[in-house]
Amino acid sequence: MSEYKLGEVEMRFANLIWENEPIPSGELVKLCEKELNWKKSTTYTILRRVCDRELFQNENGTVASLVSREEFEAVQSRQFVDESFGGSLPKFLTAFTSRNKLSEEEIREMEEIIEKNRAR
Repeated sequence: MSEYKLGEVEMRFANLIWENEPIPSGELVKLCEKELNWKKSTTYTILRRVCDRELFQNENGTVASLVSREEFEAVQSRQFVDESFGGSLPKFLTAFTSRNKLSEEEIREMEEIIEKNRAR
């Protein structure tokens, strides 16, 4: 994969694809016109951009993802922690929880994640 970073507009476009894939490119053009107020040329320009980044493909007029939304978000999260907290998840959690009190449910979910990963 060439580049995982997407701008706001590309992200909105990517979400439309993930929510509707596989989707014929002609239908994607109509959807972008309706949802984003884009012209056909804009849709194909942005489509080419995200395909060049190897996130999506346009094969035989059908657009589909090469990277799932979940995988994309996982890499984005890791990149954020790496860039902002030197790769330290504990530093990120400390910063996050210094202003945001975790609910009992969130604590329970995090404990489950830790236990699941401890078993690996």
